[in-house]
Amino acid sequence: MKERLLLVTAAFGLLPVSIFAAAPILIENATVLTITNGTIARGSVLVRDGKIAAVGENIKAPAGATVINADGKFLMPGIIDCHSHIIAEAINEGTLSVSSMVDVGDVLNPEDIAIYRALAGGVTTANILHGSANSIGGKCVVVKTRWGKSAEELKFQGALPGIKFALGENPKRRGEVSFGAPSPTPPRYPGTRMGVEEVIREAFTQAKEYQASWKTYEAKKAKGEIAIPPARDLKLEPLVEVLEGKRLVHAHCYRQDEILMLLHVADEFGFKIRTLQHVLEGYKVADEIKAHGAGASTFSDWWAYKVEAYDAIPYNAAIMMKRGVLVSLNSDDAELMRHLNTEAAKTMKYGGLTETEALSTITINPAKQLMIEKRVGSIEVGKDADMVIYDQHPLSTFAKVEKVLIDGQVYFDRNKDIEGRPEKEKEKKLLITKAAEEQKKAAPTGGGSRRPTQ
Repeated sequence: MKERLLLVTAAFGLLPVSIFAAAPILIENATVLTITNGTIARGSVLVRDGKIAAVGENIKAPAGATVINADGKFLMPGIIDCHSHIIAEAINEGTLSVSSMVDVGDVLNPEDIAIYRALAGGVTTANILHGSANSIGGKCVVVKTRWGKSAEELKFQGALPGIKFALGENPKRRGEVSFGAPSPTPPRYPGTRMGVEEVIREAFTQAKEYQASWKTYEAKKAKGEIAIPPARDLKLEPLVEVLEGKRLVHAHCYRQDEILMLLHVADEFGFKIRTLQHVLEGYKVADEIKAHGAGASTFSDWWAYKVEAYDAIPYNAAIMMKRGVLVSLNSDDAELMRHLNTEAAKTMKYGGLTETEALSTITINPAKQLMIEKRVGSIEVGKDADMVIYDQHPLSTFAKVEKVLIDGQVYFDRNKDIEGRPEKEKEKKLLITKAAEEQKKAAPTGGGSRRPTQ
């Protein structure tokens, strides 16, 4: 009976993955870019049970291991995108300026082809953000690009949840008036940058009161007193989590004045801004950003696409990094997400970052910003086996992703992908047909004189 139960549960995938642990994988003869511990010119990485088990030279393959010969190729940690909107079926809840009650994690679409395309570009982890139509937007979720898995299986288990804030044009434009006349749609407060600040301040004032009411209730309950719990407020609960350090703030911003405003408000209410997103004028206030302890997740060289972005410069990332700010490069775009490796390379031209510093902006730095650096972001023993094999140095514009592993499983293989394409299947059939025809022509046709038998 037990054997039957085991077979049934196995068939329906109810047993832990560890019971069906895959064979170890050894990637050998690669140039290993560990990011945090230098480069191994001809190194190997052993993967066991989804984790990195060994890193070094001349690692022997254990019995039954799958060996990947990466001779002449480059191995690096999976790319981490700290600002993405792929997978989400809904981006903005633009009706209110505070929409902290909504959750992007509830509307993930595992069939979004952008997952596979990002994977093919070496991205293994992404921070899926709510949009920027709100002063305080919705809740966010970190995912791994496990193409073929369910929405729930995409989620990065153990990663702290986030919430999106936005400053400037995006949250205020729905409430703007033009020369005293209302905008075509009914205006929504706020309509100015100072109004955005007031919305955030008021929301956290309410959150503080809500937090205090629950603390009072819990204190009475602990004493054995009769106490009625406060009414739950789904808008304020995520903000209390921010105050208690249980939810990370990712804030869309551009201008130096609004950056300083948000840092001051956060300091006033006693919470931290985890990342300033876009932060195109961050180079002007880098010292203040560092003093607050915020990270900066920016573009490599996008600027002048709207008035707010007019003072952006391609040296932004390098300047902030050299002033001690934790900097990452993000995509905010499904297409750009596919070549973040070459976006990182631009920081070498604009700012003189080293190869390792450039690669850190898309690996260990965003991992630290998302507080998942103990799991991903570098090639180290004990971390998740999320790695990418390139045919050339990843900072080269000619580099192509050959294989991508997540949790020690190969989720992308360029050669298999190409071989499985319809045109390749058609090409195979034509070659088979041609070979058959040539074989037929070369074969004896029969008839004619027969050699006499001896």
